[in-house]
Amino acid sequence: MVSADIIREAFVATEEEFLRLVQDSWPRTPKLASVGSCCLVGVIVGNVLYVANLGDSRAVLGRYLDLDEDEVAAERLTRDHNVAVEEVRKEVIELHADEPDVVVRARGVWRIKGIIQVSRSIGDVCLKKPEYCNDPLLQQFISPVSPLQQAVITAEPCIYTRKLTPHDLFLIFASDGFWEQLSDEDAVEMVFNNPREGIAKRLVKAALEAAAKKMEVSCNELKGIPKGMRRHLHDDMTVIVVYLDTHYLAPMVPSFESEKYISTNTPTDIFSLNRRGSDSRLCPEP
Repeated sequence: MVSADIIREAFVATEEEFLRLVQDSWPRTPKLASVGSCCLVGVIVGNVLYVANLGDSRAVLGRYLDLDEDEVAAERLTRDHNVAVEEVRKEVIELHADEPDVVVRARGVWRIKGIIQVSRSIGDVCLKKPEYCNDPLLQQFISPVSPLQQAVITAEPCIYTRKLTPHDLFLIFASDGFWEQLSDEDAVEMVFNNPREGIAKRLVKAALEAAAKKMEVSCNELKGIPKGMRRHLHDDMTVIVVYLDTHYLAPMVPSFESEKYISTNTPTDIFSLNRRGSDSRLCPEP
């Protein structure tokens, strides 16, 4: 049976397996100790939604304000574990008061030990195990940092539990590169006002267009920048949309709260289609 404890155990097992991989590859592949990932998980059991996250990927719920009104609202379900957020930055500094320069400005943004922005992740062993961070073998691959005294980031997930209701329409799971370009409200409005098919691609396209506009270039010009350079202009954009068809079920059961199963639907995205007439471009031709 799924529960918050079971989900937490899965995160712990994943972290331990990654640490084992780093240990087994050291010193053959020391750079692996500086590799890490955010993690965002959503699970629905009965009418209960569990969302767990590490890092700054984000889950946002689109829901009706009123079942009798055609108006939708965005509800953020997760917290961004990123030291760009003042609250998170202060939290990290307070937890590691004896760690010099635990959060510093580097390459234009706040970073933990001058390396990464996220305060929680899978991996990034060099910021969890001093013996790796302080080893000269790894220092050649990461930004120079003061000696690490203790772990300054964690793999402890935040787990949110929420009962679904007939008001709840869909979930948007996306990486920080997407949310840096579009607000929660704009993303929810776009999903609400457009067809299901290809909706994730539509969201990514809108985020790319927003990034291009900020740089005063066309979307196609942005796409033409080599990946290595483009990584400095916008972060990766990964989007999944899951529709919660609870409003179809609610009228058919005496008590929605006691219903054992809830219908969910993830639409086929345009990327998976190969038919004449489908738009395979993320950006329109000028």
